[in-house]
Amino acid sequence: MLVLSNDELRIIIMSNCKELGKKIDDHIQGLRGNTKSYIVPITEDRFSNGEGKIIINDTIRNKDVYIISDIGNHSIKYKMYGYENHMGPDEHFQDIKRVVSAIKGQASRITVIMPLLYESRQHRRKGRESLDCALAIQELQNLGVKVIITFDVHDPNIQNATPLFSFENFYPTHIILKDFVTKENLDYENLLVVSPDTGAMERAIYYANMLNTDVGMFYKRRDLTKVVNGKNPVVQHEYLGKDVKDKNIIIVDDMIASGGSMLEVAEELKRRGANKVYLIATFAMFTSGLESFNKAYKNKLFDKLYTTNLTYTNPQAFKKKWFNSVDCSMFVAKIINVLNNHQSISPLIDGKEEILKLINSKKK
Repeated sequence: MLVLSNDELRIIIMSNCKELGKKIDDHIQGLRGNTKSYIVPITEDRFSNGEGKIIINDTIRNKDVYIISDIGNHSIKYKMYGYENHMGPDEHFQDIKRVVSAIKGQASRITVIMPLLYESRQHRRKGRESLDCALAIQELQNLGVKVIITFDVHDPNIQNATPLFSFENFYPTHIILKDFVTKENLDYENLLVVSPDTGAMERAIYYANMLNTDVGMFYKRRDLTKVVNGKNPVVQHEYLGKDVKDKNIIIVDDMIASGGSMLEVAEELKRRGANKVYLIATFAMFTSGLESFNKAYKNKLFDKLYTTNLTYTNPQAFKKKWFNSVDCSMFVAKIINVLNNHQSISPLIDGKEEILKLINSKKK
């Protein structure tokens, strides 16, 4: 029996990213010149013992389905045995699999959008430890997912775990820098991009290339004989690069968890005579709260932090003078629109020319 392909777009928004998902849906409507929502309603149920269930409340037969989930949203709560629980990344990822299971292979294509990739920091194995990120990607592939879309993944090499699988890693760098350049009046010829460690060096080079500037790097010397909160503690930050005295500095990384390393680097830069210090991270999780950032800002260790709305952020952060969230919903909407229409994604990747034009216009 011949089944005709139907590429009609449908979006499933998990409860952990309703606000971002609604903005994406609105932007797609604007891009296509209509007022028709592409969102498929679903029900996310929990039994009293904590087990979950997903129900899809509309047809998705032969549709091009995009599942959007923020696995970093710890604000979602549910009752288990009468106790209130906060959902963690493991539970959010399990719900993604439940949605794929509920689709039952009826969609023409399933794409999972995880802006913050599940277990992205557990991307390689050292000794007898789990390899969670690779296993998660393989599991989604085996369930029938055709594409994974993520942003500024901790290590892009994780895609090698599934060499025949479509893994799209987008960088929101030009979106962040456009907002940064618009709001900050700086001497961009006296600017330096700094990586807080060796792992973020490639990212720092990308930022420096976008801004036509130089790059420096700190090396984290760790005590390998100890483990604190799952990591070897940092003993000293060693710097490699140009002299930072009187320079305006941008420290870049993919995510801020507790933020300890980034603030230590900012303090070291100030000690070396840096002028203004800005922090840029795609994901600001603040796992240890905001107090350390409030204290560092009060002590003038940094001037402002730029991040995105691609994952959940403590609502209290939006009230701080040092915090700035960049809306990336239009960027995600354009990605979905282009892929659904089987067009090239290349025009969405590099925005360097736009950034340099903006810098030159500010000089004038």
